[in-house]
Amino acid sequence: MQEPEALSSAHRDAGGPDAAPATGAATPGTEYNGEVVASISYVKGRRDVAVPIEQIHSYVGQSERLLWLGVKNPHPELLTRVGEELQLGPKAMEEIHEPHKRPKIIDYGNVVLVVAVTLEVDGDRPLFGETQLIIGNGFLFTVRRGSTAPYSALRERLEAAPELLARGSDYVASELLDFLVDRYVQGVTKLEAVVENAEQKLLIRGAKDTDIRRLYRQRRDLLRIHNAIAPMSEICRRLARVEMTAIDEHARPYFAEVADRVTRIDELVAALRDALAFAFEASLMIGQSQQNDTTRRLASWAAILAVPTAVAGIYGMNFQHMPELSWEYGYPVTLAGIGLACGLLYWRFRRAGWL
Repeated sequence: MQEPEALSSAHRDAGGPDAAPATGAATPGTEYNGEVVASISYVKGRRDVAVPIEQIHSYVGQSERLLWLGVKNPHPELLTRVGEELQLGPKAMEEIHEPHKRPKIIDYGNVVLVVAVTLEVDGDRPLFGETQLIIGNGFLFTVRRGSTAPYSALRERLEAAPELLARGSDYVASELLDFLVDRYVQGVTKLEAVVENAEQKLLIRGAKDTDIRRLYRQRRDLLRIHNAIAPMSEICRRLARVEMTAIDEHARPYFAEVADRVTRIDELVAALRDALAFAFEASLMIGQSQQNDTTRRLASWAAILAVPTAVAGIYGMNFQHMPELSWEYGYPVTLAGIGLACGLLYWRFRRAGWL
């Protein structure tokens, strides 16, 4: 999720969501240009001021004030400085500095660290990133790595409803996780169309070598998605059930709703994997049926052609005394007998469905 930018949309130029602010506006962390996406202080849910990195400590832990600080692909020096300003502690900083490939949650007492894996789909391939959420007293610190999709829509929606932002950092964290789940839905929906297309190809023309390789890759991608998002359900349920200092009891039901959504998406991913497996099995059965038809046709024609072959072989032997050699009608009668036998065999095989 893209964290809230430092300035409102009225102060942006045409350069995009991370464009430089207008003249005279405060620029938090100018020395970390491009890494600090936002450092905004809200009072009773309303935007108050852009906070420089070196002044963060004076804006946290205050009643009715929320500091929302977001960085993307940060340099370790920036993380260390923010950690010192927020007094996160060495254990928390060690986790924040480390990239993660799996979701996790750690309660440090004064803060809660949640690692969520982000999902985006480029073409038919999933792309993974991570968003770390550090939930503390009066602040929410988010670290984004690898994710390219903008999260400005969430910020705009929350800023349009100050009463939501006023609920605190734990509520904003639940909304951020829910926004990430929306990205899951969009990505899995794209892959659902890819799976349906693969099913049609497998059922219409059967499985070829390239189709089998593509099918294996798609099933492997779906397994990676399952491993990335499935733990999020348990993490959100833990946030909803376990008592934590940084999580208010009134915010817990929102995390439970996110957990339910993640579970449904994971079930859809499992259904897509099963659909690919069933399509592959069906294509194999279709291929085997086609091979059986071909085998029956070949066997039928081999039986039909065996009649003239046997007769020709017998009369091709160089013996002086053989039946009907001196008979005037021996040759046409023999040909007629061969044709009759072949015709009878063809009729029987045709009736049996072999031809």
